[in-house]
Amino acid sequence: MARILIAGAGVGGLAAAHRLRLHLPQSDQIVVFDQNSMHTFWPSLLWVMTGTRQADQVQRSLTTLKERNITVVHAPITALDPTGKTVVTEDARWTGDALIIALGAVLDPSAIPGLVDEPGNFYTLAGAEAVWDQLQTMGQGRVVVLISRTPFKCPAAPYEAAMLIDGALRKRRRRDRVTVEVWAAEPAPMGVAGPAVSGAVIDALEERNIAYHPQQVVSQVNASDRRLTFQDGTAVSYDLLAYVPPHRVPTVVEAADLAPADGWVSVDRHTMETRFENVFAIGDVTGIPLALGKPLPKAGVFAHRQGEVVADIVARRITGRNNGSTFDGVGECFIEMGRGIAGFARGNFYAEPAPAIHAYKSGRHWHAGKVAFERHWWAQWW
Repeated sequence: MARILIAGAGVGGLAAAHRLRLHLPQSDQIVVFDQNSMHTFWPSLLWVMTGTRQADQVQRSLTTLKERNITVVHAPITALDPTGKTVVTEDARWTGDALIIALGAVLDPSAIPGLVDEPGNFYTLAGAEAVWDQLQTMGQGRVVVLISRTPFKCPAAPYEAAMLIDGALRKRRRRDRVTVEVWAAEPAPMGVAGPAVSGAVIDALEERNIAYHPQQVVSQVNASDRRLTFQDGTAVSYDLLAYVPPHRVPTVVEAADLAPADGWVSVDRHTMETRFENVFAIGDVTGIPLALGKPLPKAGVFAHRQGEVVADIVARRITGRNNGSTFDGVGECFIEMGRGIAGFARGNFYAEPAPAIHAYKSGRHWHAGKVAFERHWWAQWW
């Protein structure tokens, strides 16, 4: 009997677990570790932030995995041993034939003085709800969407957030009394996708009268005075702060010598295998350099496909029966623009000398496409 360990039940971890269950005999054990009992469909948090989704619409219990003969361990991981392909929790030690690390990136607002005192971290369910609570009662003032550090997962998300907030304010007929701004630590929106995509996002912000301030790295937040201070000395007041917190590699991953200090897990860009045999890493926990000198964006679409690729590889090594697949760097992204409109971009991020990305004309059909994708996500596994 083989045993496969999957650390993390996010997009990539779930994709790997379900695909392995399809390929492996029922007698083989698939074990998924996650300290949370609920899976949150992260892309829908943007809709929670603007009141079109509720918490129970964006979460499902991980206990349904047990119905598919997948073991679920709800416990914090205290250590990883890649040499022994072992996961350690507070009260148990699990060793497998393969280990898939899908722990994502840790959101760390405490890395910036004062940021943790602000509730509007819309990369969490509680933070998205907090933004909506404030937005409902806001009659005038300034909304700041802050990108505090790079890299961060889902490069489109903060720009989507600004445009969705714009749309929500217009729907409530308050936009003329509220300014919306984006202050970003990066030089351009979705820069890895190329200047055409960046330019299209900037144009969309301008069309909605959303001010964009790139290359502004926040150094301190004063929540009591509602004031941001940036590294160049610029100070900005706000009435509502919706922010992307700093991201970092999980401590247990760094302690296992899987990632350098302030770095991410290095993997083979096609198989996602680490330098340890039969130990793989997928999704946001990884750092994959591209030909243009920037890393592959941290995005759910990549985590999903990497999870399926790793599952195919592991199943082939165990059974010898399945065809192996490789990760090719192809991905796509919906870009919500508010008021029922969205954009869409797709391309090959592994293309050289630069990613080959095509941005499609925005419209209501792309928003409908994202809604359909959300429904498909829940229907396929729950």
